[in-house]
Amino acid sequence: MTSRDVSGGWTYIDMPQHTPGQPAADAETMEQRITRVKADQSDLYEFHNIDLVRPARLKDYYVEELDKLHQLSFEELPDQEARVDYVLLRNYLRRSIRRLELDEKRNEKMAPLLPFAAPLVELLEARQKVELDSLKPRHTADVMDAATRLVLKTKEGVESGKIHVDGVTAIRAVSTIEQLQARLAELIDFFKGYHPTFDWWTAQPYEALNRALADLIPPIKVKLAGQRPGEEDAIVGQPIGRDGLLVDLEAEMISYTPEELLKAAEEKFAWCEDKMRSAAARMGFGDDWHAALEHVKNLGVEPGEQPAMVKRLVVEGADYVERHGLVTVPPLARRTWRMYMMAAERQKVNPFFLGGPEIIVSYPTAAMAHGDKLMSIRGNNRHFAKATAFHEMIPGHHLAMFHEARHRAYRALFENPFWVEGWAMYWELVLWDRGDFFDGPEDEVGTLWWRMHRCARILFSLGYHLGRMSAQDCVELLVARVGHERRTAEGEVRRSLNGDYEPLYQAGYYLGALQIYSLRDEVLRKGICASEREFNDRILRENEMPIEMLRALFLDVELSKEYKAQWRFLD
Repeated sequence: MTSRDVSGGWTYIDMPQHTPGQPAADAETMEQRITRVKADQSDLYEFHNIDLVRPARLKDYYVEELDKLHQLSFEELPDQEARVDYVLLRNYLRRSIRRLELDEKRNEKMAPLLPFAAPLVELLEARQKVELDSLKPRHTADVMDAATRLVLKTKEGVESGKIHVDGVTAIRAVSTIEQLQARLAELIDFFKGYHPTFDWWTAQPYEALNRALADLIPPIKVKLAGQRPGEEDAIVGQPIGRDGLLVDLEAEMISYTPEELLKAAEEKFAWCEDKMRSAAARMGFGDDWHAALEHVKNLGVEPGEQPAMVKRLVVEGADYVERHGLVTVPPLARRTWRMYMMAAERQKVNPFFLGGPEIIVSYPTAAMAHGDKLMSIRGNNRHFAKATAFHEMIPGHHLAMFHEARHRAYRALFENPFWVEGWAMYWELVLWDRGDFFDGPEDEVGTLWWRMHRCARILFSLGYHLGRMSAQDCVELLVARVGHERRTAEGEVRRSLNGDYEPLYQAGYYLGALQIYSLRDEVLRKGICASEREFNDRILRENEMPIEMLRALFLDVELSKEYKAQWRFLD
């Protein structure tokens, strides 16, 4: 596949051309198109590796791919799978364009802090393209020297209060500066020891520039982002606003507003509280579910015993779904899961278990402060673990990832939390309903606590991105309303807001679970699948996508070229 430079548009000269609306034997199938777009995107992201300019470089590609998609005759697509793939790719390209446009606006807000960036970016892009004429040693040294003067002037403006930006923009600027430092180091390493005059000209200007960039970061953090020195663990996020949430909700095919989802989360939270009071009464705590929760938290295992407990729970979950014929568990999936212990530093952002190919277990390490040890033990007690081991492994993430690699793997492009996390939490709802998986009120408190936790994730993540809550407000919500340990609450919020997860990720757990749960009832009621096993197995074979499109496959919903989300699964 060859093309002209992105700035001049893309032309794939090895792709067969045919008249729109007229199918050709050698035309791309939807699966082939999605596979190609996924590979193209990977190459483009790898090549255009500077976030400051990436939106401008990638948007043209997505626009042209969307135009090409629109030229297809939707009516002549061969089957429902292809029509679903069309809608999935269309939504993906549209969201990619809108996200890049939002990124461009955010980048514009950083301009007062980055007046030195543009000439440096030109050097770095010339390095990527191996345009050596633009990297002459003296010219490179001149650019670095001029940039250093601008960096020093910017630092003075920040410290004197002449430069003003909001805290989120300040943190984005810090991230951009650190990225420029990393790319400049790559540039220097490319010529170091190989081009003697390059070293001669640039060694001192580069050292001065790198030092100036490093010195600019602390005043930005302190003066503009409000971080005091030594607050390496401070929780810093980047709210995307209501417009950003609407873009993501549309792309994930959720036909509700953020406000409607917040209302639903409060209703589900109230249901959890009612069930918690019932369990508390059976434990002898009356209607004081907080006291019952405190009792359950103290039922952890001793140091050294956590791995054995977790293994027992993983095996128990897999045995249960197989014994009751709820989903097919391939023998290889059962044999190949692994276990690791989570490092203390990683527990700052992942205070609980993680799962997938392996289960990563949280438990205090010897080096932790005493108070942190106690909170970690309480936050990973045996009854909380009972309600999360199967979520992480079988029938949850491990089983799902096993199938994702083997069935319609091209749909990995449409990864989304409503499928990934929704599938794992869906099993929490199913096993609760069955009534014989959770042993006694202590186990019920454990799984209800997780469900309340997922309600709270909707409340604090949407509230934060709507601008209604600060990061500290999110922590206090988890502590006061859900009963989190403060350390685990801080880790949860840090994990949710630090940029590693997309804004809707935390809302995707419960909302995705409710979608799959609602779809299951509809499919079984209408006799589309003869059993729960058939329903669950098919979800795994279809691979990732917004759940509304899974519904379109199961129910053979009539689709159109401009199909939009319309399923009111909460109603």
